[in-house]
Amino acid sequence: MRTLVFLLQKEFRQIFRNKGILRLIIAMPIIQLIVMPLAADYEVKNVNISVVDHDHSAYSRRLTDKIMASGYFKLNDYSHSFDQSFVEFQKDRSDLILEIPNHFEKDLVSQNSGSLFLAANAINGTKASVGSAYLSRIIANFNSEIRLEWIAPARAGELPVIEVTSLNWYNPFLNYPFFMVPGILVVLVTMVGAYMCALNIVKEKEVGTIEQINVTPVKKYHFILGKLIPFWVIGLFVFSVGLLGVGRLIYGIVPAGSLWLIYAFLAVYLIAVLGIGLLISTYSATQQQAMSLAFFCMMIFILISGLFTPVDSMPAWAKVVANFNPVTHFIQVMRMVVLKGSGFGDIKHQFMIVSAMAVFFNAWAIFNYKKTT
Repeated sequence: MRTLVFLLQKEFRQIFRNKGILRLIIAMPIIQLIVMPLAADYEVKNVNISVVDHDHSAYSRRLTDKIMASGYFKLNDYSHSFDQSFVEFQKDRSDLILEIPNHFEKDLVSQNSGSLFLAANAINGTKASVGSAYLSRIIANFNSEIRLEWIAPARAGELPVIEVTSLNWYNPFLNYPFFMVPGILVVLVTMVGAYMCALNIVKEKEVGTIEQINVTPVKKYHFILGKLIPFWVIGLFVFSVGLLGVGRLIYGIVPAGSLWLIYAFLAVYLIAVLGIGLLISTYSATQQQAMSLAFFCMMIFILISGLFTPVDSMPAWAKVVANFNPVTHFIQVMRMVVLKGSGFGDIKHQFMIVSAMAVFFNAWAIFNYKKTT
């Protein structure tokens, strides 16, 4: 036990001796947590649209005004030629082109039908599909308004009307920072823990101090614990600053569930993540190798974590990989506890999986660490 205490004193002194790294560990997650949720917004806004109006009728102007009043579109140009608007299309100044043909109003009145042409710039697939869906919905509402105007007032009250009332549970105002901040905080804590822990043992190898430790009677698990515990404490501190500081003071996020449950899961999760970092360091000979391998692992963890893309929307093979990703489970737990107020019974499946990962990766790191002279 005294050996472990001495190792912990050594590690904490090394960490606090490097003031630059210490400031980076604390400042980097705070700045990223402030900036990233404001930029990561799933709602598509400011779709640039070009309107080609060949009709110049009351209905065509009314449709254009309705589109602009929706708040989702910005009128890039209002022209009389499709070729002129297509030039804006090619320069990426427009995302959509709506062409209103000649006799649009006349066809609606005389033939009870009309046609519109819609072109979408599909380089940005999400913006094209969502923007087209928004525009199609606005046109459908415009069509419904016209049909109601044509119906005789005496019969208007006899028409069946379906009213839909929606209620958003857990996030009633669809506040995207409430959804994104817990997930981004998980990623930042993972990056701090995995990167710093992976570089720690490798730095000992490059400096040569690990050879002095190897000739001492320090046991392997004492050495691994001495490397793991300091960054486990730093991970708890960074998470607390992010959730109770930035999350509450800037975004107004107050966990609906138990803080003790969140920290209990965090404690196990950090052991798993730090075990991955330690495992990477045992396979790396230089800090450059460790950083490259840690970056490779982190990119996979982030992209298949469900932070930006729902896991249910992924292919079957990606879902299997996501189940072996500890970041996936912690993001699920954070959103369930912070937004829904879930209890231990709701997250026990994720708790068991992450606990198994913690045991597995740290046991592997201890086994793979070669204590040779």
